Amino acid sequence: MERTATAGPSGPPAPSGGPLPPDAVVDDGADRGADAVVAGVPVEVPRAPAGMPHQRARGTVPEGVRAEPARLARSAAGLRGLRGPRPWRLLPTPVGTPFTFGYAALLAVTSLVARYADPAVVDALRQSSSTDVAHLVRAPLLVLPASALWIAGGVVSAYSLCFLLVLTALERRIGGLRTAGVFLFGHVLATLATEVPIGLAVLTGRLPDSAAHRLDYGISFGVAASLGALAGLLTPWLRWPLLTVFVGMLVQDLATFDDPMTSCGHLIAVGLGVATWPVMRRWRRVRLAETGAAPGTG
Repeated sequence: MERTATAGPSGPPAPSGGPLPPDAVVDDGADRGADAVVAGVPVEVPRAPAGMPHQRARGTVPEGVRAEPARLARSAAGLRGLRGPRPWRLLPTPVGTPFTFGYAALLAVTSLVARYADPAVVDALRQSSSTDVAHLVRAPLLVLPASALWIAGGVVSAYSLCFLLVLTALERRIGGLRTAGVFLFGHVLATLATEVPIGLAVLTGRLPDSAAHRLDYGISFGVAASLGALAGLLTPWLRWPLLTVFVGMLVQDLATFDDPMTSCGHLIAVGLGVATWPVMRRWRRVRLAETGAAPGTG
């Protein structure tokens, strides 16, 4: 680029390309598109070699450099989402899923008590924590949580494994306190939905008084509700097969008519979990914002 300048008040013109006077002041406007001024005399400033960047204005960050951290963050999030399967995350840990881990430890203790303690003591403990009509009328706030401290069938039951897998997956997605709320929501409402009709049937004489003392305890209602809620956070190719298989098993249990009230309670609990899908998805977004995780890393 040919540069021009305006003559100043003093000093003879310097030859083009010659040495500059000691008091020469150079204003190189290469970055602002201005002409060079050398002691008020027009001079020719050599161009920078091709490919060499001009001097940048002080305090200005290039657009590409400004965008680089954002691109790196998006790339890192994408790499986290592309990580391979991590089977150990299927089980609870004290740090990652404290609610599920602590609850599982408590259930392990009660299962050991049920297995090795005196049968009369175990029977008395289960009777006192049963959510039958008689106990619900006398001490509902005590028996509703206490009944969820026992696993029907012990730690070898299918609901024990289902508890670990479902609550771990749910807690990793929405957090511990919200998972506890979903579990209690299903446990309490499904229990009331099955026991209140029994109480009304006893009052009207449709069922004998012994039905009000039917032993009722376990974690299955809470697990069923948690599974229904978790399904709403899964991809469709996992969600619908999971619900189809689980609900199919519950319908089969109901068809056998071995324990129709409990089977109805399981179906009600799953329906309660499914009803929470809008809330689950909102909680999932909140959880992602809290942890800063990528959507696919739950």
